[in-house]
Amino acid sequence: MTGGIIGWRRRSNNSLIGWPSDKEGMREIKRILKGYIGKLLVLLAVVLLYGFVPAIKVNVNQAFFILSNLDVELVKGYILGFGIWAPIASFILMVFQSIVAPLPAFLITFANAALFGWIKGAILSWSSSMVGALVCFYIARYFGRAAVERLTSRIALEGIDDFFKNYGKYAILIARLLPFVSFDVVSYAAGLTSMSFWSFFVATGIGQLPATIVYSYVGSMLTGSTKTMVTGLLILFALSISIMMFKKVWTDRKKGEVECIEEGT
Repeated sequence: MTGGIIGWRRRSNNSLIGWPSDKEGMREIKRILKGYIGKLLVLLAVVLLYGFVPAIKVNVNQAFFILSNLDVELVKGYILGFGIWAPIASFILMVFQSIVAPLPAFLITFANAALFGWIKGAILSWSSSMVGALVCFYIARYFGRAAVERLTSRIALEGIDDFFKNYGKYAILIARLLPFVSFDVVSYAAGLTSMSFWSFFVATGIGQLPATIVYSYVGSMLTGSTKTMVTGLLILFALSISIMMFKKVWTDRKKGEVECIEEGT
């Protein structure tokens, strides 16, 4: 009985004072996090971590330098430098590469295959690039177009916008097959659309799997004099697959237009 009276008094005092209930408090927190204050807090946390934690600043600068040099050996050496933590370092490096969109992902895929074997390397590359793609997707959905344009570029984003308008869901599948097209920009652009999480997740997982397997297998053979030849064959493979995909999309579009005309008549 006493507990009931005390509980009643607490609820009465809360309502008199104007304290929000637990549900109302959670809704208020969510509203703040989704608003400008929440976004500013996230950005401030990132800036503070980069500016005041030397280890983070040094590794971010090193990762950017190494990936921008387009040298697989540099990437391998950087990952190996972490010793037993090398797989985790590679995973984080792939996610970092995804966020900083202009940096190429295939260098890390090649390095993973050379260091861990093409099967384990493919699993590591696929899973880490999936996480990276999802991070890009949610960054775009949370911060909006203005922030995405700063992380990528307005021209690149407008090009992908047109790509999405023309090819819809096929855009994700096609983009992942091209080694020198930033798939991360596609992930950002997808986050700006009404595409659902699961649609993006499935299309991304399926779209990147064949390329990841092929690049990993090729990456395990990248040594010395064969490097240029294998890279050329890899580009040829990507272009061939892309042409086949474009042909499929074009055929489907034409078929749809014919059906629309027939229904209209």
